[in-house]
Amino acid sequence: MTTQTKPIDVYSLPTPNGQKVHIMLEELGVPYVYHRIDIGKGDQFKPEFLAISPNNKIPAIVDPEGPDGQPISIFESGAILKYLGLKFGQLYPTDPRQQVKVDEWLFWQVGGFGPMLGQNNHFSVYAPEKVPYAIKRYSDETHRLFRVLNDQLKGKDYIAGDYSIADIASIGWAQSWERYGIDRNEFSAFGAWFDRMNARPGVAKGLNVGKDVPSSNLATDKDAQKVLFNQR
Repeated sequence: MTTQTKPIDVYSLPTPNGQKVHIMLEELGVPYVYHRIDIGKGDQFKPEFLAISPNNKIPAIVDPEGPDGQPISIFESGAILKYLGLKFGQLYPTDPRQQVKVDEWLFWQVGGFGPMLGQNNHFSVYAPEKVPYAIKRYSDETHRLFRVLNDQLKGKDYIAGDYSIADIASIGWAQSWERYGIDRNEFSAFGAWFDRMNARPGVAKGLNVGKDVPSSNLATDKDAQKVLFNQR
């Protein structure tokens, strides 16, 4: 099994996309340093962050012990989860057929469950103009996606069968189910999975990483934004 001697640098925030990486590293027990990227201050547009995340979005990581022992930077949460799963041989299957199943649900989350819930939240809560068409469109799609997830979970403990990065990718976004008017009586398989996931110590800790870390200046005050986790 691969070991990690130097902490992985994680540039992130306690948002559903950032939480995926926090949870993954907590579940793996790998040492990492959390760096808060203060999007309110424009940290995401600074050259040093764009060098590792050209899409100016969190999360991104720098693994000092990448392939062949050389550092590697990775952006996009799905790519980070796959990289970590493959590197450490955990939470991502080795069997090609099972890999396909996990990939399907990982990409389902990245392409649908996250973006559509995000649009729902934007138009329902943050948009300065309430557009009924947009609110209904994204509310309907949110409920459809929760129904898809619930149907997939029937008779299963986890999305792709065994616990995997597919579950880790989705649980942060699922936290706001009440806000979206999801009825757990209607989606009972989802509700059981939600409780099962939140009972995992790695999930519980990963969901809270960064919530008590103050804002910082990426360019001038790197020590102020760093918090070391899983130091062995």
